[in-house]
Amino acid sequence: MPPLAYPKTVGKLLPLIILAVALFARPELLSAGDQPQWGQAHSRSMVSPEKNLPHKFNPGRRVQRTGEIDPASTKNVKWVARLGGQTYGTPVVAEGKVFVGTNNVAPRDSRFKGDHGVMMCFDEASGEFLWQLIVPKLIEIKFSDWWYCGINSTPVVEQGRVYVVSNRGEVMCLDIEGMANGNDGPYKDEGRHMVYGDAQPKVPGKKDADILWLYDMPGELGVKPHNASNCSVLVHGDLLYVCTSNGVEWTHSRVENPKAPSLIVINKKTGKLVARDNFGIDADVVHGQWSSPATGRVGDRELGFFGAGNGYLYGFEMLDAKNLPKNNAKGKPGAIEKLWWINGHPLAQTQDVVPLEHCHDTRSYEVVANPVFYKNKVYVAFTQEAFHQQTKGWLTCIDATKTGDVTRGGIVWSYDKTGASVSTVSIADGLLYVADFAGRVHCLDAETGKVHWVHEAGGQIWGSTLVADGKVYVGTGRSTLVILAAGKKLKELGEIRMRDKILCTPTAANGVLYIATNKHLYAVE
Repeated sequence: MPPLAYPKTVGKLLPLIILAVALFARPELLSAGDQPQWGQAHSRSMVSPEKNLPHKFNPGRRVQRTGEIDPASTKNVKWVARLGGQTYGTPVVAEGKVFVGTNNVAPRDSRFKGDHGVMMCFDEASGEFLWQLIVPKLIEIKFSDWWYCGINSTPVVEQGRVYVVSNRGEVMCLDIEGMANGNDGPYKDEGRHMVYGDAQPKVPGKKDADILWLYDMPGELGVKPHNASNCSVLVHGDLLYVCTSNGVEWTHSRVENPKAPSLIVINKKTGKLVARDNFGIDADVVHGQWSSPATGRVGDRELGFFGAGNGYLYGFEMLDAKNLPKNNAKGKPGAIEKLWWINGHPLAQTQDVVPLEHCHDTRSYEVVANPVFYKNKVYVAFTQEAFHQQTKGWLTCIDATKTGDVTRGGIVWSYDKTGASVSTVSIADGLLYVADFAGRVHCLDAETGKVHWVHEAGGQIWGSTLVADGKVYVGTGRSTLVILAAGKKLKELGEIRMRDKILCTPTAANGVLYIATNKHLYAVE
């Protein structure tokens, strides 16, 4: 697909553009439609304006012989599509297609056996499988691509292009049509990319992905991801903001490449590196880095927000055509400069030096969820290592208007009853909803932090809450979809027993609710 062209009539369209920007800044005014990225653009809050969404349906019976769902046994289900065997990628819906990351346990293509990362594309109306991106494991870096995790990145779709981070730590730009309309773009090595090392390249077919460009973060920057590369790319104008997932090596004792960046900026048209963070994170990473950046307007500036693996949240000024680093014109990446920062370790609120025994082990604090911007504030949970059975964490509301070190004085309110949490908050009508890893859903006042209710959903919660149509949807590790009424009073509307665990977040688009379990993607009307 060629670079985007701007019409000569843009001046005549200016009033409409201004109106669109105004609506964009007010998520509650957005009309129903596609869901092309994680949550609201660009705040990251998982809130949807969709209406008439279900609070009960029957997911159907599994056919024991094939593992498929019998469609005749479902109720209120538009279609069901088979995924892999473990699915962490949250579905997105755009331009008539549905995209979701999974693994290769149930191969769609007999040429590819065993463990691979996969992103599948389905027809939105029928659920027909259209094409897939299939990526070999990153076996060259031990513990960088955890077994059977697949592609964890939630893609973002914009004007015929799909941006996603592969399980090999590659930032990719894909043609939304796959190879069905030919091999477009400058990249022509799709067949080589499908296989390991010197193996014979495959011949791409119409069911394969068409890579327009890719940026190899491990190869170009020496990034060493830990467990998974799962950033959901943030699109801002012509630039992409990407968390690299650089982390500790396999013994968990040190960061293998502290010189590698944690956050980078890439030109979305060319795939060229524009900038890298200058935050000084270096070797100060507890485990991995899995949070995705967010953005929002504070005063007259567009700020970005990034939760890092060292337990800090950073605020920085977003780059655009007006403030690109000068050395970028010479082909050298510039720097993303921090504007403010906060140490999320609770001890840092009262102590100048956090004791060493609390700095670099599983009892320390990191950011796993995406920060969410809402009314000049940023909301994020700082958490201990939930993956290693650590249980402490706290939800914070941070003033985004300050500068410098805001560790003391930047927190508007905090709440420590979430415990460990890897979930992103949802904010709608002044209420905040967040899940924790232990299986609880919390509802608080977004302005004051007042707690309205806590619901025991049960089972570990890896995904986040979706707020839509007056309902709160959340999936659990005990194979249930919990549906609660949005509002200050706790009311359970339903609990749907699914056929497999739910490890990602539900999505709503065009009047349909999408739920990805480990093995199937449901479109529910």
